[in-house]
Amino acid sequence: MNLKFTVAYDGSLYLGSQKQPNKNTIEDELLKAFKTLNIETSIVLSGRTDKEVHATGQVFNCIIPDFWTDFFKLQEILNKRLPSSIQIRHIVKVDENFHSRFHAKKRVYRYLITTKPTTPFNDKFITYVKSVDEKLLKEAIKEFIGVYDFKYFHKTGSDKDITIREIFETAFYKHKDIYVFKFVANSYLRSQIRLMVGFLLAINDKKLTIEDLKKQLRCEKNIFKIPIKANGLYLAKIKY
Repeated sequence: MNLKFTVAYDGSLYLGSQKQPNKNTIEDELLKAFKTLNIETSIVLSGRTDKEVHATGQVFNCIIPDFWTDFFKLQEILNKRLPSSIQIRHIVKVDENFHSRFHAKKRVYRYLITTKPTTPFNDKFITYVKSVDEKLLKEAIKEFIGVYDFKYFHKTGSDKDITIREIFETAFYKHKDIYVFKFVANSYLRSQIRLMVGFLLAINDKKLTIEDLKKQLRCEKNIFKIPIKANGLYLAKIKY
């Protein structure tokens, strides 16, 4: 039977989510856990997260023997056999044709920043900035909503031929001591969000302007080229 799993993980300990030859990845650890239960399967991830990127709501599906009818027990056993940095949060049976990647309609990412200096206990999970111009960032982030050619917002050397993407929704808000950049789209280019957040923080620091951002979105000029570090980035939710 085909099951859909929702999983959270600390990406700082892994070289990304997707299995790679002789590399330590999230998929490798999941497959190891299944193997301890004599389950030989292949995993379909909803999307790839890069090295050091975290997830609170990554989704994957895979085929599991039919006798595993107690999903709560399966979840409990898998979590005991997975590293503490990876946790299965939910399991549900889905149609045999369900594909976690191709059937995803929206992918929600969040990037977290703080104006409080980080500590050894949270530095891998949030990015420190000296100050935040909340009003300016709320205005600037709206510029990303719509259909654009993001060829100047993806990592050089990426294998994507089509760089046009649509962003349905953006937001910048404060939650307790944390500031959050939120992006909702069907799909993203490699390092796209980290480049977008980096550009926004350059605007926040008054190094660049919203007009500069518009020029880069119109592909008139490649102004900002360095992705912000990955530690504050989270794949938050997949919508089907």
